[in-house]
Amino acid sequence: MSARIIPLVDQRRILGNAPMAGANAALLPSTGLLGDRLGRPLHDLRISVTDRCNFRCSYCMPKEVFNKDYPYLPHSALLSFEEITRLARVFLAHGVRKIRLTGGEPLLRKNLEQLVAQLAALRTTDGTAPDLTLTTNGSLLARKAQALKDAGLQRVTVSLDGLDDAVFRSMNDVDFPVRDVLAGIEAAQRAGLGQIKVNMVVKRGTNDQQILPMARHFKGSGVTLRFIEYMDVGATNGWRMDEVLPSSEVVARLHAEMPLVALSPSAPGETAARWGYADAEGRHDAAAGEIGVISSVTQAFCHDCSRARLSTEGQLYLCLFASQGHDLRSLLRNGASDAVLASAVAHIWQGRDDRYSALRSAQPADQAPAARRVEMSYIGG
Repeated sequence: MSARIIPLVDQRRILGNAPMAGANAALLPSTGLLGDRLGRPLHDLRISVTDRCNFRCSYCMPKEVFNKDYPYLPHSALLSFEEITRLARVFLAHGVRKIRLTGGEPLLRKNLEQLVAQLAALRTTDGTAPDLTLTTNGSLLARKAQALKDAGLQRVTVSLDGLDDAVFRSMNDVDFPVRDVLAGIEAAQRAGLGQIKVNMVVKRGTNDQQILPMARHFKGSGVTLRFIEYMDVGATNGWRMDEVLPSSEVVARLHAEMPLVALSPSAPGETAARWGYADAEGRHDAAAGEIGVISSVTQAFCHDCSRARLSTEGQLYLCLFASQGHDLRSLLRNGASDAVLASAVAHIWQGRDDRYSALRSAQPADQAPAARRVEMSYIGG
């Protein structure tokens, strides 16, 4: 067993016992207008429903760490669907508008459509249904898409790191074929799931030759393709700055073959910069669609980040690169009222000043702020 597994396991045990900030402080009400120390609102909640995945992508769950001996969480440690729904209701009262289900691979969680139905029945502070979406590797999407849509899922994002079968099989490291992911995307379209997005993590020298083929394939398909800079998440993916392909170079490569025009953000706090395919007059051709680039390494967007992350065992994290979580499961299972839960969340968010990517970008290359960060597979991307 690799030596670098040891701190990862120790870290999760430590984080599972992290102090719950503000639990015994004065109760704070839910006003729908919760802000952190930097004035950032709480608008997005990402909920991990499992720490397991059937892929072993090197940038997320490398096989040498997440092997047959890896101690995944027992089912009793996971939040139940009812517990997740109760916490989601608390977050909506604080102003959350969007809920994203993640993992691990969320479709590995049995009967996930039941959770989707429960969440779809909730309402935001203005009485509307939350924007309910899911991120998946697509391996099980073909058989699940219609049931998820019927349960109330609105949108889906699929991870796909290349169209070349050999490249993709190598990156997922379980020999899973591209065609099955494409079949899942097609099933999602047939089911009527809303704007479908495909995320491609780009590693220089590994799959950057797939940028143009991916763009050609999805242009005009109704699917929005997004390119994500390879990030230094967790402690096990062996991240190196020289493997990061800046989004500016991705855009330049695309623009050289398929002219692009910059588009305005679709919502405050959006992580992706939008680029539309241009027509002959240089205007956005809506029929051709658009691409997005997520530049969390080279162009940090911490200043307007409105996302909180809830782990599968009820730890609340305030940043993708966090080194400490806040234990909400203990409150749930020790009989805390909704008012106490809401106040705890408010105290935690009001104390938030996380801005990891901004701090990293201010330092020399390959000298990220020292911290033992939680694994992305544990809290979702």
